[in-house]
Amino acid sequence: MSTGTDTKTSTGTSTGKGRGGASRGRLVSVAANAALIAYFVFALFPVAWMVILSIKPADQLFNTYFSFSPTLETYRTVLGAGGDEGVPFVRFFVNSLVVSLGAVALSLAIGLPAAYAAARWRFRGSENLMFTLLSFRFAPELTVIIPLFVLYQQLGLFDTYVGMIWVLQLVTLPLIVWIMRSYFSDLSPELEQAALLDGYTRRQAFVRIALPLVKPGIAAVSLLAFIFAWNNFVFPLILTSSEAQTVTVGALSFLGGDRPKYNLTAAAALVSVVPPLLLALTIQRYLVRGLSFGAVKS
Repeated sequence: MSTGTDTKTSTGTSTGKGRGGASRGRLVSVAANAALIAYFVFALFPVAWMVILSIKPADQLFNTYFSFSPTLETYRTVLGAGGDEGVPFVRFFVNSLVVSLGAVALSLAIGLPAAYAAARWRFRGSENLMFTLLSFRFAPELTVIIPLFVLYQQLGLFDTYVGMIWVLQLVTLPLIVWIMRSYFSDLSPELEQAALLDGYTRRQAFVRIALPLVKPGIAAVSLLAFIFAWNNFVFPLILTSSEAQTVTVGALSFLGGDRPKYNLTAAAALVSVVPPLLLALTIQRYLVRGLSFGAVKS
């Protein structure tokens, strides 16, 4: 009899523990989901506020109540004549496209051969050299902005496409070299050695064998570099005035004058987010393909 009672007692105890563990698990899951939702709302609140601000009429801009008559006039103004200030925002948008794409193209032209060389020719101190190159990417831009400003004034590069493309590739080049080095390292050297035995030169092996195999990596790193170049603020702020000014600085032009146009600034900022946002939505596909790259390894 005592044995049966003990068995029932132990069974009931284990069942109670199981129910308690399940309850705690559900509680933890609910708390985690609530925390994620709270963070999501916190992160999106500034964006939602800018969207609301951008569709508010000027006479209802500072209303304390939520009800207002939405309008797209602010976007028509931003993409048109630029309001009373005559801000050429469309030109700033085109400037951003030109200098960002130019910086990415120049960085790829320099960075891909450099990354290939760093992956294939290892020497003592090569890792330190790569880390030093990457450290330039994380150095504060303000540490070099004054010498660059003086140099650009003397060389006639101030407020020019060439000057902006050159300085923005300093931001994107270390990123491209560092990331693409890992892609080239995943390639089996036997593939290039076989090409060399077939009569290819080293340059032909690089262009015809290595580059096609790392296309997913090139696409991914190009998108990342474009976003970094597009979002840069300090260099366009100091090294341009009007002709080569980009959207990151141009969006603030609506804050000038006697009455700052906050709704126009919000609309301009949201328009300037569109290209990097579209690229960010597509970058995941290329990154997944890039992570699965390297089927042939030595």
